[in-house]
Amino acid sequence: MDCDPPFLVTYNTLLQNSLGETRNEKTSMVVERSSCELPLIDFARLNPHCPEREECMKEIVEAARQWGFFQVVNHGISQELLESLQFELMKVFHRSFHAKTQENFLNLPAKSYRWGNPSAINLRQLSWSEAFHISFPDISKMEKHKSLRSKIEAFATTAAHLAETLGEILAQKLNIKSGYFLENCSSFVRLNRYPSCPFSSKVFGMIPHSDSSFLTILYQDQVGGLQLLKDGKWVDVKPNPQAVIVNIGDIFQALSNGVYKSIKHRVVAADKVERFSVAYFYCPSDDAVIQSNGIPLVYRKFTFREYKQQTEKDVKETGDKVGLSRFLS
Repeated sequence: MDCDPPFLVTYNTLLQNSLGETRNEKTSMVVERSSCELPLIDFARLNPHCPEREECMKEIVEAARQWGFFQVVNHGISQELLESLQFELMKVFHRSFHAKTQENFLNLPAKSYRWGNPSAINLRQLSWSEAFHISFPDISKMEKHKSLRSKIEAFATTAAHLAETLGEILAQKLNIKSGYFLENCSSFVRLNRYPSCPFSSKVFGMIPHSDSSFLTILYQDQVGGLQLLKDGKWVDVKPNPQAVIVNIGDIFQALSNGVYKSIKHRVVAADKVERFSVAYFYCPSDDAVIQSNGIPLVYRKFTFREYKQQTEKDVKETGDKVGLSRFLS
């Protein structure tokens, strides 16, 4: 398809080197897979008049402690919006690769469109995917693409409210200042497409990583492929068409002094189908000071800008994100 990024040409050397190796456990991504049912939170139970409100909040806290991931239903984002947003994603990603790389495509900065991993030095660092990273201010600039813009705005607005509500609940349970990240945030939306991959046994759709956010709200289609690292094993997250997925990010793990878990996750590549998802990353301002809440301190004090700069440096130099281990106390 002319919409696909030129993975085969750009990463030809890495692919040829891998294909020339003996197929063994070290070079193949094929592993024994199992699936898991994430904790399921019904947001309707958070209604102030619901007798189960306190129990629901306890379940949210427990999921953040034990899993770092959970599902939310009755989240306020209509099924009609999610389905229409996925349709818009298909339309924009199915534009030609040449069009998507042009300056001001969708009236967005050129750096908004990303694919693969320019820093990859082996196939395990290559993500067979493409994405648009869209900051909140840039959404309003998509004037010539009103349908896509309106769907993204609606998703981002509702996801932001969901993230703020969850953030306040989790913060209050640890006596962290409420509203810690509500002002001057640098949150953004990422639109994702995972093209079919002829080397799905050797390449990830998205390499293993943890999110740098405070919280992430994810809507995925029903293709599947998302996995998380649970008890040392990679397990499939079964898609639920009625739910969005919430996961703890690195910043909240640091803020909670390691109480809440930012879990590694990845997307496996599929050989015959394409996959779409959209994520809202709830982030603080670049100048926000992240200070662990607890004794003894697990992490030293740092700003969100420092964290992003260190991450960018590590990815550029090694092809991988090092993450919170750079900020241990």
